[in-house]
Amino acid sequence: MGLDLSILYRGVLSGCNYDCGYCPFAKRVDDKATLQKDAQDLDRFVNWVKSRSGDSLRILFTPWGEALIRKYYQSALCELSHLPQIKAVSIQTNLSCSLSWAKNLNPKTASLWCTYHPDQVTLDKFLQQCQKLDMLEILYSVGCVGKHELMDDIEILRKELSDDIYVWVNAFKDNGADYYQNSHIEFLEHIDPLFRANLNNYTSLGQACRAGYQSISVDGKGDVRRCHFISDVIGNIYETQLESILKPRLCTRDICDCHIGYSNIAELDLDRHYKGNWALGRVR
Repeated sequence: MGLDLSILYRGVLSGCNYDCGYCPFAKRVDDKATLQKDAQDLDRFVNWVKSRSGDSLRILFTPWGEALIRKYYQSALCELSHLPQIKAVSIQTNLSCSLSWAKNLNPKTASLWCTYHPDQVTLDKFLQQCQKLDMLEILYSVGCVGKHELMDDIEILRKELSDDIYVWVNAFKDNGADYYQNSHIEFLEHIDPLFRANLNNYTSLGQACRAGYQSISVDGKGDVRRCHFISDVIGNIYETQLESILKPRLCTRDICDCHIGYSNIAELDLDRHYKGNWALGRVR
């Protein structure tokens, strides 16, 4: 019997076409050598996935920068979405790319995790992109950071999108636990029914976690970590028999505060809230 596994993939790409003030990768431009290395690494990863014909895989691309402005990521997503071993494939994106390629996606498996940046793109332009995905019947979610000054933008975004599109809100935690008053929380929970789950910082040390067992993080070299937030390498997909390194592990971090981390905390059982029982993909 093959593996049933979620994989978070992050290569060396870190360039982005947006310049969000909070992001260390704002307007970074990857040089030609970095892009070539990233493309080669991604191609190797896709070929590895193709070799895992007996598995059941769910893949989420979590690039530091914006990957979908690169044709090799567009092609990889399309190719992966049609493989029989792929149960779901998704990518985090600002949705600024051309979407002409998206017609080649398999709508039964592919989805997009889209972030709306009100200071980088007009709402009309962003909604036009969403409408293109609607016409192609590609699943997607949309969200943004729940900062006080963005409350009006978030409310308009929710009203303009169809009811069946999940609008998520990432809690802004940089200003401490008292940043949100009860009225803020109630407002944002009306937008995102799962906002309170994101607002929490989970005491995770010693907690049962699916990371390293049913979910792994893979980098461009093929090195495997439990998740993005624990740096210890536990193997390599190109050098290690994957089955030999997957086992239940207790979390070694004090706090888990990011969706792609706490989604793996077993006792939260967040998968039940998402399509395909896959919280990592963030499509409800």
